[in-house]
Amino acid sequence: MLTLLAARRVTAGVLVALLFAAPVAAHDLAIVGARLYPAPDVAPLDDATLVIRDGRIVAIGARERVSVPAGMRVVDGRGKSVAAGFWNSHVHLIKPPFLTPDTQPAAALDAALRDRFTRWGFTTLFDIASLPGDARALRARIARGDVVGPQLLTVDMPFFPEHGTPIYVRELWAQTHAPSAEVATAEQARTRAAAQIAAGADGVKLFTGAIIGGPGGVLPMSKEIATAAVAEAHAHGKPAFAHPTDRAGLDVAVESGVDVLAHAAPDAGAWSPDFVARLKAGNVAFVPTLTLFDSELRREGVHAPVLERFVGAAKQQLGAMAQGGGVVLFGTDAGYIEVYDTQLEFQLMAAAGLDWRQILASLTTAPAQRFGQASVRGRLQEGLAGDLVLLGSDPQARIDAFADVRMTVRGGQVIYDAAATPVVPVPARD
Repeated sequence: MLTLLAARRVTAGVLVALLFAAPVAAHDLAIVGARLYPAPDVAPLDDATLVIRDGRIVAIGARERVSVPAGMRVVDGRGKSVAAGFWNSHVHLIKPPFLTPDTQPAAALDAALRDRFTRWGFTTLFDIASLPGDARALRARIARGDVVGPQLLTVDMPFFPEHGTPIYVRELWAQTHAPSAEVATAEQARTRAAAQIAAGADGVKLFTGAIIGGPGGVLPMSKEIATAAVAEAHAHGKPAFAHPTDRAGLDVAVESGVDVLAHAAPDAGAWSPDFVARLKAGNVAFVPTLTLFDSELRREGVHAPVLERFVGAAKQQLGAMAQGGGVVLFGTDAGYIEVYDTQLEFQLMAAAGLDWRQILASLTTAPAQRFGQASVRGRLQEGLAGDLVLLGSDPQARIDAFADVRMTVRGGQVIYDAAATPVVPVPARD
């Protein structure tokens, strides 16, 4: 046994030596002297160094104990903080230049991804409803290295109830001549879910409560149809999201077995501990999108008491979920709303009672776990993907430091640098 252990130590030592003797590549990077936040459940490391080699983290620890290979790009992290790359688990790629992205100039796509998303630390986006094929086409261009961008997951086209295309997307559907996203039967839902997943979708999105306006107000999806779509997604190992809107939409979502509630539902009223326990029992995660309600109500010019009541109801639901130990995922609905700055979302989450650890989890470990990537990303850990965010200040000192992004790195490649001009595309690595 001792001989075997010794041999393993020698082998490991040889591998490390070879690793650091290898030529420096485009996905090699070191950050030196920063405060590192390896994970929400791990104590921060002060005056630490992190080394990324060939797109993966190969060393992390106290600065005096971690050597940086000669010739590697070194970033001065003194006075700054580093966390794993952020996930935005609710975006929409439905605004130019993301429509028909295979026909758009790479520079326009680079700039849009940088200014709207990677500027805010996102190394992974989950597009949870866009026009057919658009997000997949953009993902292909990123994978080829034609476009600089984050890891991109998508549900592709959403599922609306029959006669339930939401009032706020009807113009988009008409202008783009997209096929109807409505489903009238369980078999139709099952067939389309299977087809979209076969084409590359990473999940499905159901409007279990669709806002149709007029006397109908909110149209719920039938439980039978929702259950069929969810079951098909699960049969392929993919998650199902639900847009609930109200109490009826929440009930359909939970009873059909969805994995993620894509929004708070202020119209549904306060969430009790019993309801949160129901969500936990069903393993349902929650994306609150608090900025959405603030942004849309301000855009509509509602009176302050109405705004405060609706946003307050959404914060109560988030607070109840967090206090009850439910899974919270960070998401902004950016792309539908024009607010890309994340500061307000962090402030509202903190006002709902979440601390920096819970918010960091919603950005990193929780989505990586929920979407099956915990063995690849979500933490600063040797062997995991070199996805990270360099912050200009400390999130323990002020919660909106999570929005103070100085650099975003995906797989060792700098995809946003506050101090530099746009980077040259190279193929992204996972």
